[in-house]
Amino acid sequence: MNVETLNIPEWSDFRAFIPEAVMFGAFLLALIGDIAAKRRPVVPFVIVLFAGVTALAYAVAGLDPQGASSILGPMVVVDGLSSFFRVLFALTAVITVLFSWASEEIMGAQREHKGEFYALLALMTGGMMVMAESRDMVMLYLSLELVSLTSYVMAGYMRGSLRATEASLKYMIFGAMSSGIMLFGLSLLYALTGSLTFEGVREALAAGQADPLALLTVCVLILAGLGYKVAMVPFHFWAPDVYEGAPTPVAAFFSVGPKAAGFALLIRFFYTAFQPVVDRMDWPMLIAVLSVATMTWGNLAAVKQTNVKRLLAYSSVAHVGYLLMAFLMLTDQGLQAILFYLLVYTLMNLGAFLFVVTVNNSLKSEDLADYAGLGFRAPWAAAAMVVFLFALTGLPPTAGFIGKFYIFAEVMRREWYWLAIVGVLNSVVSLYYYMKIARAMYFDKAPDDAPAVRVPALHLVCLALLALPTLLLGVRWDWAKDLADRAVTVIAGL
Repeated sequence: MNVETLNIPEWSDFRAFIPEAVMFGAFLLALIGDIAAKRRPVVPFVIVLFAGVTALAYAVAGLDPQGASSILGPMVVVDGLSSFFRVLFALTAVITVLFSWASEEIMGAQREHKGEFYALLALMTGGMMVMAESRDMVMLYLSLELVSLTSYVMAGYMRGSLRATEASLKYMIFGAMSSGIMLFGLSLLYALTGSLTFEGVREALAAGQADPLALLTVCVLILAGLGYKVAMVPFHFWAPDVYEGAPTPVAAFFSVGPKAAGFALLIRFFYTAFQPVVDRMDWPMLIAVLSVATMTWGNLAAVKQTNVKRLLAYSSVAHVGYLLMAFLMLTDQGLQAILFYLLVYTLMNLGAFLFVVTVNNSLKSEDLADYAGLGFRAPWAAAAMVVFLFALTGLPPTAGFIGKFYIFAEVMRREWYWLAIVGVLNSVVSLYYYMKIARAMYFDKAPDDAPAVRVPALHLVCLALLALPTLLLGVRWDWAKDLADRAVTVIAGL
């Protein structure tokens, strides 16, 4: 092996790697701190919260890079796309840490559970950041496996719950199978192109050396692996059971963080490496079919759900279908619409799951029937939930409406009219099951012996921090859309 070709990191590399280094360092410090403090979870909580805020501050400071910074040679890159996702992941981690502290599922009624949850959260956040920065097939697979293995542990965090154990086992089985399929696809792509880097793959494909049928096979195999991570039909079967069985804060994190990281990898890989040959594979029709199947299956399955966590799980599957509508064109405008929608989706979906956490603390139930009268028993929290439900549906004047508008506008601009009609019809279907929750809270009477609902002050603060921007971005969204636009204009490898 030639020593000169080794990607040995230099100290200058770490200036561009600070948010990731902070989160990985917090993982180690939280484990050590938990042991040193004799299993007092407040220590890892403070460590990871401080690390999340620090990483968020550094990520925001680096939001508008003038160029791309490579780390480990061509394996990892910090550019506009990765900078945008850094902010998204750090924000998700901070909010999850805050409302997990007041969650009895995570901490127990008397704070008797250990604090390794926060260490795992820091590790997974750092892994998702690296996923968004990968531009090498080896780093793609390693970062994906880091996030996946951590996810399996977090899904089964409640060791005394059979439901959580089942969720973790199902997640691991489906994850191992999809990872194997994707790895096979990556190995075929390496055999076809002779390169591990996305740029090298792009150059080889642009030269027209690969057979179209072989490329289509590779594309399907890699889509299977990444489609599992974002819960795209037909690779979504794990999502309802895992979301229902995992602790609700973990399900909230899964519904946003790994999903966004999966889309970051999809964008980075196909936009950078596969764009020269998408016309030879009938790529738009392939993604359009997957988009229709995903949004339709997710919405129709959610209609009959009575468990709110399962309902939100199928809802998250449907939202993947909306995102795929913009992904099928692999254009700058389509990718900008995806990034903006992911930002909006993070706010409204985290908020909806946070409400479920709050209710579960008091009622120990996720059944829709037990949500009766919550609009009067917990008025402020219920009002925030209505905002999130309206945004998830895509109704004005919420950010969800603006996010869907940009996606549908780009689809219409590219003359995919039938796909836009299917998307609108699916949004109408989603209105039915989202409003089932609102109806139960405000129009169904609670039983006389219904327990009181106690909303922790920390949960109220988090709900407000998520509900206010969900409303404000429905009125003044230009600055957030500008961030998404600039992120796409600075993607390394083009």
